Amino acid sequence: MVSSENSVMRFALLISLSLSLPASLLAQKVTTPPPTKPPLVKADLTELPGDTERLDLILLIGQSNMKGRGFMPEEPLNDPRFVMMHLRNDAWYHARHPLHLTGNAETFKGHDNAGVGPGLAFAEMIAAEDPKTRIGLIPAARGGSAIRLWSETGPLYLEAIRKTKLALEQGPAEKTRLRAVLWLQGEADSKVTALPTYAASLNNLVDRLRADLEIPDLPFLACTIGEMRPDTDEVKKSEMNRLLLDLPGQRANTACVDARDLTGHIGDSVHFDTASQEEIGRRFATELLKLEEKTKK
Repeated sequence: MVSSENSVMRFALLISLSLSLPASLLAQKVTTPPPTKPPLVKADLTELPGDTERLDLILLIGQSNMKGRGFMPEEPLNDPRFVMMHLRNDAWYHARHPLHLTGNAETFKGHDNAGVGPGLAFAEMIAAEDPKTRIGLIPAARGGSAIRLWSETGPLYLEAIRKTKLALEQGPAEKTRLRAVLWLQGEADSKVTALPTYAASLNNLVDRLRADLEIPDLPFLACTIGEMRPDTDEVKKSEMNRLLLDLPGQRANTACVDARDLTGHIGDSVHFDTASQEEIGRRFATELLKLEEKTKK
């Protein structure tokens, strides 16, 4: 196994080289190093650790920026208050980056380019404000996925529903709830040919999640996509963000995190870097707390 120091040096060299490449090749060349630290730590979802009194589940859906491509920290988080469902085997482990781990839980063999996304920073801020809760993260994002794959019969949507229902069944009886859905997606639909139908599809996604999970007021939080590259005649990310920011006016108990000011990326002008991802996670948490405060009034 390559040492952490060598991994960092190789990653830095890769970024340096990638910055001199044409934009069309950047997404192919910039990659996120795999995890190299100890294996995942198994978690018992039926028990509540420490002073926690309930399990709050969070569904993470969208495409690659929700999945995360940020460079991972030197030391993985290992806190029983934060747990994650493994993307492939549905087992529960102490949450750590990458949340969307496709590889083996012990050896990481089979891991793809998933890195730091917004989920853990979100969970840590929620727990800081609400220390009685244990956070269960359900990673279900897929890189490059258009919103049509999240349609009623879309495979990604059906899998997200399956995982969420399973988690709700596995948690402590009468102490488990789905607290929110976080959505970070839009790059795949920012072409001018796809934009006209996006708002209706997004509204429909909110409605279906609430109906299929039988939670009529389920909080749904979106986030704008990065505008690190200027719009072109074919791709209008600024228009996509206008549609995302308009969501709260279309559906009650929704919010949209505005991340347009965040320009840090991993070298491809598409994927947010670690600092930006963690800020997005904190902004997600802030918006959820605001929504919950409104419902109390």
